Amino acid sequence: MTTSRSSQTPASPELRFTDWLELIEERSTVLREAAQAAQAAPVEARIPGCPDWTVRDLLTHVGQVQRFWAATVAAGPAVRPPSDGVLGDRMPGDDLPSWSAASTVLLLDALRTAGPDTGCWTWWAESGNAATSGSVARHQVQEAAVHARDAQEAAGVTKPLPPALAADALDEFLHVGFGSMDGWPHAPARVALVTDEGPAWTLILDTTGASAVRGGPGDGPEPGATLSGPASDLLLALYRRAPWDGGDTLRLTGDPALVRQLVVWPPLG
Repeated sequence: MTTSRSSQTPASPELRFTDWLELIEERSTVLREAAQAAQAAPVEARIPGCPDWTVRDLLTHVGQVQRFWAATVAAGPAVRPPSDGVLGDRMPGDDLPSWSAASTVLLLDALRTAGPDTGCWTWWAESGNAATSGSVARHQVQEAAVHARDAQEAAGVTKPLPPALAADALDEFLHVGFGSMDGWPHAPARVALVTDEGPAWTLILDTTGASAVRGGPGDGPEPGATLSGPASDLLLALYRRAPWDGGDTLRLTGDPALVRQLVVWPPLG
């Protein structure tokens, strides 16, 4: 894995640790409410963003992820993730909604106890981005938010992600998610992402991987493609939850093949 040129990039200034904790709680609640609505349907709902999953699979996945990161944060500085013995039993019982809610509480309690600056193991540490309880909190907002949107889609009622959340999640995804990728397998290129709300980024793609720079077209060399639209739709497009090339809200200028290569590049869990 290469080291990101955006080493130790600070968080977007709009949101901070306490905001991330509130958003984890709020988006996890939205997830459970949407899951309950989807499960009320006469036919077992599937998750369009994760076609192999049912709603129960989705709730189980998010709960297990939250319990994993709760244990990881509680363990403090480490060079490897917690062992199975430390993690314990993470399988839900019959009362899945209560187990899911308890999973969120465990994560939030661990984060509050640690505060924003405690070191811990993260899968993105080798990219040079911060490996702290604060960076975990920020990433878990994204986890809860995207999967809450998955549950809403399964229930047939989708809503855009809150703009401040979506912009912060975009910043995190571009710096941490793309910044943790190995070398770009295509010709060197630049892709700009510009939100209707204001924030913009340029991804520099080359043999070392991807580096995110805050600022869009006009702040450097001309990008090969620019994707513009609401922050929520840009984030969902990068997560392959919304179309980047046929929707009503995203606008593309430049090379569409370059954007297609970018969207399919990172593996998504």
